Amino acid sequence: MAVHLTHWGTFEAASDGERLTEVRPWRHDPEPMPLIGNVASAQHHPARIDRPHVRKGWLEHGPGAPGRGDEPFVPVSWDTALDLLSGELRRVYRDHGAEAVYGGSYGWASAGRFHHAQSQVHRFLNCLGGYVRHVNSYSLGVSDMFLSYVIDHLWRLLTYATSKSVIAEHSDLVVAFGGLSPKNAAVSVGGVSKHHVRGWIADARERGCRFVSVTPLRDDTPAEAEAEWIAPRPGTDAALMLALAQVLDADGLADTAFLDRYTVGYERFARYLRGQAADQTVKDPAWAEAISGIPAKRIRDLAREMAGARTMVTVSWSLQRARHGEQPLWLGVVLAAMLGQIGLPGGGFGHGYGSTAAVGEPALRAGLPRLAQGRNGVSAFIPVARIADMLLNPGAEFDYDGQRLTYPRIRLVYWCGGNPFHHHQDLARLREAFTRPETVVVHDPFWTATARHADIVLPATMTIERDDFGSGQNDRMFFPMPALTRPHGEARDDYAIFSALAERLGVGKDFTEGRTAMEWLRHLYGEWQDTIAALGREPVPDFGDFWSGDGIELPLASGDPQVAFADFRRDPDKHPLVTPTGKIEIFSGTIDGYGYADVPGHPVWLEPEEWLGSPAADRFPLQLVANQPRTRLHSQLDIGDHSQSAKVAGREPARMHPGDAAARGLRDGDLVRIFNGRGSCLAGLSVDDAVRPGVVQLSTGAWYDPDPADPGFCRHGNPNVLTADRPSSSLSQGCTGQLALVEIEPYRGTPPELSVSRPPETA
Repeated sequence: MAVHLTHWGTFEAASDGERLTEVRPWRHDPEPMPLIGNVASAQHHPARIDRPHVRKGWLEHGPGAPGRGDEPFVPVSWDTALDLLSGELRRVYRDHGAEAVYGGSYGWASAGRFHHAQSQVHRFLNCLGGYVRHVNSYSLGVSDMFLSYVIDHLWRLLTYATSKSVIAEHSDLVVAFGGLSPKNAAVSVGGVSKHHVRGWIADARERGCRFVSVTPLRDDTPAEAEAEWIAPRPGTDAALMLALAQVLDADGLADTAFLDRYTVGYERFARYLRGQAADQTVKDPAWAEAISGIPAKRIRDLAREMAGARTMVTVSWSLQRARHGEQPLWLGVVLAAMLGQIGLPGGGFGHGYGSTAAVGEPALRAGLPRLAQGRNGVSAFIPVARIADMLLNPGAEFDYDGQRLTYPRIRLVYWCGGNPFHHHQDLARLREAFTRPETVVVHDPFWTATARHADIVLPATMTIERDDFGSGQNDRMFFPMPALTRPHGEARDDYAIFSALAERLGVGKDFTEGRTAMEWLRHLYGEWQDTIAALGREPVPDFGDFWSGDGIELPLASGDPQVAFADFRRDPDKHPLVTPTGKIEIFSGTIDGYGYADVPGHPVWLEPEEWLGSPAADRFPLQLVANQPRTRLHSQLDIGDHSQSAKVAGREPARMHPGDAAARGLRDGDLVRIFNGRGSCLAGLSVDDAVRPGVVQLSTGAWYDPDPADPGFCRHGNPNVLTADRPSSSLSQGCTGQLALVEIEPYRGTPPELSVSRPPETA
């Protein structure tokens, strides 16, 4: 049995060389994930791409030919595909420059570090002169650029978060805005060796720690937490948090000594709480009850409980993935500062416990081997969630992070790894945007919607079909990942594809440096081995011993318990934060100076366009929560057995409260149509009292399967035909795909046939 790594866990497998014959969880994983069952069942699925394909219209009429997303594909040889693509790259770079190419990879494609698709495509395009890049992520678009204004860089908050073991030992109360989702806490960029989310929560609970889960979904926190469930109207967390802050302020429970020494701007924020600002409204629990639906007494009591205990305030990534997502994120920091416990074991602020396995794991002593991407000769960029805006509006201006920028004109999109038709919102609009470039190139193992909206489609290998090594963020284990099987069909590694293209374009030596993939693995491991030795740490095995073994344990940065901001608390002058003042900024003069109406200088309640208290709710009275799925990572391997086992009538399941279902004459297992003014989709109904009344939960990741006559209608259940393609704010331009208003009705008639589980038409 060989060990192999995925983003959701490590597994052991046996193979006959063609396919996996046995797959089981890694024997050292205490809480293995059933998502492992998707791997073997997906490898030779009919939706695998078996050879290169070119869209018929592009092949016959050249770049810019209409019909993308609607036409059949023509299978071609590798030489034909590579000749066509190298010729097109040469034309675009010669005639329009590197600013006309968008390098659209979006991580997550592989747990392996060398065959990481994003590194490969960016290195290749940099050899040609560069590309228009994206910044930030769909998951953390707000946090990535916003938190450094308020407290610290996002990467430090994630890497050096207070350890879960410290919380289990010291916290008396954990208030989790957005919950502590066990499904999200089981995945991590690069992989996970040992899952223990239920374990540390059970340890904390046994010691007497209380958990409060603030979320519209009761099961957003593991059962081991025995959590109190507080379910505000989705999108109103900021109002609830303001009321908690108001009680702390009004009752004299705020730690004024901490606020005076470690923060700036509290008094200006407090005037807003007290009703002394322009709106003349006290942000007390009665005010918040009218907005959030949470009783004023419970808000008041919770504030006092937080002040009377060692309290960890944690905010999930989901809350910032919405309109005005800066506000609950900022208020989580403010509440923790008002309690005065930042820098203490078990107290303070956390961002992402329950959002990824990496948060709360002790930091490593040194980084891991990685392939250098080279220098990008293009300065132009976009926030990642603005791709449709860029393609639809070349030359238009937009705000971002205090700057006024311009969308470039993109002639060629090169996508390698990731699936924008999963991550992006308003998919009918994205589909229209994808008709605008002259050429779209996609590497993918499967016929995803992104591949179906390309001109040149090149079949890529899965991780089990290639040699690599990998380790997750803050994960203690570093694994060899030798290929377990031969590639499916004619699939090739991204590295092999780019090496062949680079040779045709005269930059072969720049891209490969004369190394094969295995030689790169040896070279990168050797560089890393030297780094470990220079740090004076215990030596790691030579590559040969590592490659033939089952993984090695990595050294930690410190043997001491990891407590976020402990150094800052001990000496804020010697260890200042990265903020403009070096302190926690409850009021940000920098942000205030930008003059953005949708992000003022301190946290406030800003009413979103779509929530259960808005006029739009008269027509669409249910709040859609489009969260991450339980049965796959994002949209990966949706055709796998485990993912398919949760489908209802072949569609993605949608959960709603029994009262809401009864009011619409719906029953468990019904096929339903979910709709709003942007689009509609089919789903299989699951009636569940773990969902707040007025809410419908439909996970992301069902492969987009549009009706040929209506791209806004997904026959499979992708909620992003319903979500709005609007930014969180002018400051961050972050994704807002978490929430939307919808209505549900029974679907009458014969269900339409699905097409995502088979290849597209070929000519």
